[in-house]
Amino acid sequence: MKQILETTRLTLREMEMSDLDFIVDLLGNPQVMEYWPKPYSNEEARQWLIRQNARYREHGFGYWLVLEKKSNQPIGQAGLLKMTIGKKPEIALGYIFHRPFWNKGYAREAAFACVEYAFQKLQESRVIALIRPDNAASRRVAEKLKMMPAGLTTYAGFEHLIYMIEKN
Repeated sequence: MKQILETTRLTLREMEMSDLDFIVDLLGNPQVMEYWPKPYSNEEARQWLIRQNARYREHGFGYWLVLEKKSNQPIGQAGLLKMTIGKKPEIALGYIFHRPFWNKGYAREAAFACVEYAFQKLQESRVIALIRPDNAASRRVAEKLKMMPAGLTTYAGFEHLIYMIEKN
């Protein structure tokens, strides 16, 4: 269990198979997955966890489990992914939080830490986030990070806004 980041209220660490029950509950929740193609089955959630572990090995990052420090309870995921958008390699920010933890500032706090990690540790010059246009909550998180809309793309068969922030 490798800890990656720490904020005032949160710890972000690599996910392990022992986290599968939480991942199944998170990714299987219809409200949480409203802007994804569909909620994940137990097997799809297990494959998701396997993919994140492969990303850790290959790139040194992926989606990390987000835990509330006070309770040490998992509350969501946030992290960075390598993506290709319009034939251009990008580092993309992502965040998914369980319904009981919405509207508490956790997504913004974790996402900010991930962007700082990309700029400082990975020496990236920009970070993007792909957000479905009707996902107002996710757009607000990106905007609070000072990410700006930078275009549209189709990803996984759905239109997404490309939000972007550049290193100062």
